[in-house]
Amino acid sequence: MSERRVALVVTAVGGVAFVVLAALMVPWHPVPGGTPDPAPATSVFTARQIARAEDYAHWARIWSWSSLAVSLVVSCVLGFTRWGPRLVGRLPGWWWVRVVLAVAAVVLVGRIITLPFAVLLRRHVLDNGLSNQAWSGFAADLVRTEAVQIVATSVLLVVLVGCARRWRRAWPAVAGGLLGGLVLLGSFVYPVLVEPIFNDFTSLPEGTLRTQVLQLAETEGVPVNDVLVADASRRTTTLNAYVSGFGSTRRVVLYDNLVDDVPRDEALSVVAHELAHAKHDDVRTGSLLGSAGAVFGVGLLALVMGALAGRGRPSMREPAAVPLVLALFAIGTLLSSPVQNAISREIETRADVDALLVTRDAASFEAVQRELALRSLADPTPPALSQLWFGSHPIGLTRIAIARQLAERGF
Repeated sequence: MSERRVALVVTAVGGVAFVVLAALMVPWHPVPGGTPDPAPATSVFTARQIARAEDYAHWARIWSWSSLAVSLVVSCVLGFTRWGPRLVGRLPGWWWVRVVLAVAAVVLVGRIITLPFAVLLRRHVLDNGLSNQAWSGFAADLVRTEAVQIVATSVLLVVLVGCARRWRRAWPAVAGGLLGGLVLLGSFVYPVLVEPIFNDFTSLPEGTLRTQVLQLAETEGVPVNDVLVADASRRTTTLNAYVSGFGSTRRVVLYDNLVDDVPRDEALSVVAHELAHAKHDDVRTGSLLGSAGAVFGVGLLALVMGALAGRGRPSMREPAAVPLVLALFAIGTLLSSPVQNAISREIETRADVDALLVTRDAASFEAVQRELALRSLADPTPPALSQLWFGSHPIGLTRIAIARQLAERGF
């Protein structure tokens, strides 16, 4: 079977697997009675709060989207012109060393060129009191983030190029299977390998809150041996909690400022939301969808690379192909964002509904959603295109409307 036919089969298998998994595992109608329209902003926030949030979000979008656009341009220039292959051609070492060095070079070039936008956004965050972290800490986090990205991307590219060199026709199938497995492995080990690079974690101290959290977990049928607290307040003033990992690495993590600064009933509302993610194994769902997406992406990549190779572009077997592959990754990630975020919003909505049904405390849920929005200066009514493309969660006013609707119907 030719490489193109193998790529077509891999693309079809990955695409069908993604659609089937999404149909079976994603809660497409999570709200009883249907998702209501967002609550009026003026019923939750004052006019001054709305104006401040809109102003902050406006400039945050300008700096973020500008950085994204410039980053995409840089990737495409390196990937679709001769500059990228020339850069890789000057790198020394075995083929896999050149792949790693090429990944590092492309990532660092993109970071250096977009650094002014990161600094402007950081200045904007500091001016609005959303962080108390020193610039040195911000720089250290930036270095850590780039290092993690370079390592993870290098592993993927070494696998891709290595498979293409070893299996000249069947490489899309082999690489698709390996990368699909790596996505699952990455989600599994992320809590124990990557998260400790950025935060220190301690067990939630003995006391009323810990007891209530464990009781809530028992009510939701979620086995929890420990609840962790991250020292997030040294970096941000915003509130958050999350679930990561699955199986033996699954963990429920609360930001320390959520524990310290928020009334207990409101904190428990957030915990109930995260426990709902754990109950439904949402991290595993996302990992399986990501794995199927990786298979689909490898098949599509093989088709595009095969077509471009006939036009004088480097083949997948050459380290010189790395800039082109990274450019295609960047384009694919941007184009697939609406699908990924649509799925994420439905999963997040189900967790909200479950939390409300378990706690039966719409008032605390609404209060904490209001506090979360105020702490992060979230735009109450973001542009529709922005929410469609980049909104991983329902907007706060929709979440509040859901709470009000369920309360009116007696849960």
